[in-house]
Amino acid sequence: MFHNDGFRALDRQECLRLLAKVPVGRIVYTRQALPAVLPVNFSLDTDSAVLLRSTASSDLVRATDGSVVAFEADDFDAVRCSGWSVVVTGRATVVTDPAEHERLSRHGPSSWVVAEDGVFVRIEPELVTGREIIGTRN
Repeated sequence: MFHNDGFRALDRQECLRLLAKVPVGRIVYTRQALPAVLPVNFSLDTDSAVLLRSTASSDLVRATDGSVVAFEADDFDAVRCSGWSVVVTGRATVVTDPAEHERLSRHGPSSWVVAEDGVFVRIEPELVTGREIIGTRN
C-alpha cells in the first residue's frame, strides 16, 4: 500500500529479503558523542542478525560493542526513480564464543581488508523498517 508521499512501507520479511541482496550498507553509531556513519560490507546470519567483520582494535568495534546502533542498506535506480531503503536498529555485540566465531569464519561476511585479529560484530534486529518507491519514469 502506497502512502500519500509516494512510498510503500515494507514489512519485516520484505526488508530482510532485500537486505540479503546487497553487499554493502552503512552502520550508524556514536563516536565521541557525535553521530558517525561508516560504509561496511555485511551479511545476514540465519537468525536475521546483521553481521560485520572488523579488526578487534578498530574504532568501530570499540564504539559499538554493547551499544544500540542503526544499520541501513538500500538500492536505487536513478533512471527509473525507484528503489528501497531498509534500517535495522538493535544492540551491537562482538561475537566472543569460539565455536560461533569459527562458524562465522566459514559462513559469515569476509572483510574487504585482510586482518589478523578479525572479529565479528552482530547487530540483533530489534526494529526493522523499510520503504520502497516505484518511480514514474520509464
